[in-house]
Amino acid sequence: MATTWLIFCLGIVYSVQRAQSSGILPVKATHHNNSALHQVLEALAATYPNITRLYSIGKSYQGKELWVLEITKNPGRHIPGKPEFKYVANMHGNEVVGRELLLLFADYLCSNYGNNDRVTRLVDTTRIHLLPSMNPDGWESSNEGDCSSVRGRFNANGVDLNRNFPDPYDGQRNELQPETQAVMNWIHQEPFVLSANLHGGTLVVNYPFDNLPKELKRSGSRVYYSSPDDDIFVSIAKVYSKTHPTMHIGHPKCPIQRNERFADGITNGAAWYPISGGMQDYNYYKTNCFEITLELGCCKYPPALYIKPYWYANREPLLKYVELVHTTGMKGFVMDERGRPLEGARIIIENRAKKIKTSKDGDFWRLLVPGNYTVRVAKRKYKNTKLRVTVNPDQATVVNITLVSKSSRNLNRRRPVKTVSPVQVFIDKDERNVSFHSALAHRDRLRLSAKAPKKSASLKITPVAHTFLISLLVLFFQMMFIDN
Repeated sequence: MATTWLIFCLGIVYSVQRAQSSGILPVKATHHNNSALHQVLEALAATYPNITRLYSIGKSYQGKELWVLEITKNPGRHIPGKPEFKYVANMHGNEVVGRELLLLFADYLCSNYGNNDRVTRLVDTTRIHLLPSMNPDGWESSNEGDCSSVRGRFNANGVDLNRNFPDPYDGQRNELQPETQAVMNWIHQEPFVLSANLHGGTLVVNYPFDNLPKELKRSGSRVYYSSPDDDIFVSIAKVYSKTHPTMHIGHPKCPIQRNERFADGITNGAAWYPISGGMQDYNYYKTNCFEITLELGCCKYPPALYIKPYWYANREPLLKYVELVHTTGMKGFVMDERGRPLEGARIIIENRAKKIKTSKDGDFWRLLVPGNYTVRVAKRKYKNTKLRVTVNPDQATVVNITLVSKSSRNLNRRRPVKTVSPVQVFIDKDERNVSFHSALAHRDRLRLSAKAPKKSASLKITPVAHTFLISLLVLFFQMMFIDN
């Protein structure tokens, strides 16, 4: 046993020395081709085996692996109560800044673990997944210094991956690509809470909804099409933009759109320009995950010398955005009376169409702005529970709930919920804002709604049937008496 342990330790030391001597680590602020990107991820996984895991979620159209680096204490599986977070970059192959930022971000988290209290706490309490390149095929067709063309934007099959996800209004416009399918499988497999998709071409944070119903598209005018959680999307978007040194100014001054302006450096996707088949809308419609899109700068593929300034501008926003999973909304567990986790219990916020579901471990996270909420928890074969919850600022409110089976005699049992003083946040909305609730038909609202639990069947006996049964019983006893 001692010999095995010694060999294992020597192997780690050798891997660290090899990574450092080969010049792979620390990660350099430059451009990495697909092979170099993989080498960096392998070096980080070998150097920090206790907090990293390198895995592939699938392959590109040309067969390249889509590598993800997981960074957390005890990696490899979902830990009940530990939130899942993801960053996705290089969805458009020619938008490369996010690709390099995620490599630098991974190195920063790993190298500072155990030395920096903030980083250590974040890695210990969060399961972070980094996908530096969703479109490695497109990257190979792009060129350094090309700031504005579409060369390399699409995958090797000529498809824009951010127009390829199933859309609630337009369906599937083109064949589902392997990169898209891989990400869809991934986000349905892991209970992600929060996410961001890193792009380039301007400087702004874009949040759902990206698409519009057809009747609104026909108008031809720009429409702010808000989601049921517009307030939280505005809030988390501002966290990133206002932490960034210049994004919050809202005037990117990009050569192509020099007069383009965004209040506070953020925009509703549809109000900017509507798209069909976007990834952030799919996350919101189909999973528990809330995703925004980060446009990191005017130049899509800037010269390598600009990577370091991009890193310094985005390092703090990247950190703060991850921390939102711990400081925003409510979290907890849903259990049955015996303390067993309940998977698929629906967390329903009154007057909000979006519902989330508990994972297999019974844990959940529901992003909300501070304030008072009426929360209903529902699961088939269990008695619904309704409670008032106060969501406080700066720290997610813990709410643990026990659901009682409909077959149980004790139907009033429920664990108490602790709350704190409410802090209400009011967000001014653009007068052109078309609310999801007022604009959509009932059938469209159901896209965000779980099916209502079916009512349990019960035996009902009418008065006539009751009299008939008594008559039969009397006749039965009379016959028995005569026979005796």
